[in-house]
Amino acid sequence: MLSVVCYGAIFPGRELATRSYMDEASLQAASALRLAVSALAGHLSRYEPLPELIADHDDIKQLVSDPDNPALRDAANIYLKGINRLLESSDIYVMKMDGDTIAASNYDGSTSFVGENFSYRPYYQEAASGEQARFYALGTTSLKRGYYFASPIRVDGTIRGVIVFKVDIDTIEASWKGGEYKIFVSDPEGIVFMTGSPEWLYSAILPLTPERLQRTHMSRRYAEAVLKPLPMRQGTLGGHRLTTISDGGAEREYLTLSHYMPDADWTVSVLMDTGSVHAQARTMLIAVLLSIGLTGLMVAIVFQRRARAQERMRMQIDARNELEHRVEARTADLARVNQRIELEIAERRLTEQKLLKTQADLIQAGKLAGLGQMSAALSHEFNQPLAAAKTYADSAAMLIARNRIEEACDNLGRISGLIDRMASISRHLRNFARKPNEKIGPVSLTAVMADTLEIVAARLKAADATLLVDLGDAPAVQAGSVRLQQVLVNVITNAADAVEGLDDRRIHVAARRDGMKVNLIVRDHGPGVPPSIAERIFDPFFSTKGVGRGLGLGLSISYNIIKDFGGSLSVANAEDGGAEFRILLDAASAASEAAE
Repeated sequence: MLSVVCYGAIFPGRELATRSYMDEASLQAASALRLAVSALAGHLSRYEPLPELIADHDDIKQLVSDPDNPALRDAANIYLKGINRLLESSDIYVMKMDGDTIAASNYDGSTSFVGENFSYRPYYQEAASGEQARFYALGTTSLKRGYYFASPIRVDGTIRGVIVFKVDIDTIEASWKGGEYKIFVSDPEGIVFMTGSPEWLYSAILPLTPERLQRTHMSRRYAEAVLKPLPMRQGTLGGHRLTTISDGGAEREYLTLSHYMPDADWTVSVLMDTGSVHAQARTMLIAVLLSIGLTGLMVAIVFQRRARAQERMRMQIDARNELEHRVEARTADLARVNQRIELEIAERRLTEQKLLKTQADLIQAGKLAGLGQMSAALSHEFNQPLAAAKTYADSAAMLIARNRIEEACDNLGRISGLIDRMASISRHLRNFARKPNEKIGPVSLTAVMADTLEIVAARLKAADATLLVDLGDAPAVQAGSVRLQQVLVNVITNAADAVEGLDDRRIHVAARRDGMKVNLIVRDHGPGVPPSIAERIFDPFFSTKGVGRGLGLGLSISYNIIKDFGGSLSVANAEDGGAEFRILLDAASAASEAAE
């Protein structure tokens, strides 16, 4: 009888347990998939607006207008190499309308792109027709994988060339190796080109039909790489997609989740080994069978005692057995609940760590995007002192030749001052672009505002805006100097955008002590913030600016930075017009007293 009960419980029980554990595993894999997709999207979005900005540079426009000029080629090569090093990208290069490369950031390397023709690449064809293009491939010259952004170079409204920005994706791929999950990215033809498992690289998860192979070879997406099918078969269990892959003669089953990224035209897949799921299901079945066996043994003992004892003894045994069953059931329930709580705590801690890293990456992306937007104005800011230094140097040479040493020394002093000015701007930009690794502590508003003015001076000059600063006797605040500087740069730059082209281009920055708090106010005389926009102005990726003028992350990142400081960031319309941003922070003295 007992064997029949066990046999009848094994198969449906095993299937039910497997489905239950499979549901839990699917939730974990879905979380890993979301994080992988967010990391890829964030990594690519930080570079997307840069090709169009570089294409607008004077050196690039002059080069495509006169591509055979050696001096223009040398200047463009040096400029592209410097930009490539600053942005930590893979390669940047310029092509003529026939596809020949005339300048590149790797012009002095062993795998220089200069002289190569890439007219067969889809990104060149789209950019040459006037579109912003994106493409991913294995480089035919460098044999390095990357993601390509391409933009047309327009001179007086006419497309004269194409600029290409290549981004390295190896750093993201390296983070997938040795993890709990196997992650890979495939193209529309089903070919795996990013994966934490090197043996799967350039394998096809879809049949390699002649049509797919022809489309791949026409674009030379993977150069001379050998494409091969991935030995796999698909199945389902309880609505979950299962993939069985042959690996070194052994087969392994994976729970598979996928997400399509329409902008990149990629499909990201996360594979979780189901071995642990089946092991948990088997363990639970063994526990159930043992419970049934023990229960049967206890029932036999009870029947033996009932046969030898009186009615009252039989009633006591029944009552005791009932109590034991309840205790076992309650104990098992508590154990399962405790196990689930521990698993949820571990998952949430891991998710919180990954979200904090993603937030830091988004902050850095916003800062780099801001630097990209200010690049044109900063170029002008550097060109003026350079031109003046050249004039002073020529004049000093003439004065020395005429033995007018005192006047020549005066010119040299002026050149030194101009160099100090450019070095100060460069130092502040470098500090601004660096990822912050600072603790929260007392920060001087005067020092932070001085550093901020060094960065926004070029943008204020471009907008012909006037910045009026009145910090009064405001004390130091509890914050991080670099991140607080980033918030002020974002808010003041937005104010400059708002007043540009208006009659009243004043921007006010004021600080006032309010008890144990410090209220920092940035106010402009622009059109203000409509109520419908004010509700969403701090949302990520929300922007009222045109395409290519920002990621929509500046105010969202600023909001979260101030929140990390224990303060608040809000916006309202001033009574006499214009927008008013209020940053409320703890005074440094107040924070110290609270810590004591």
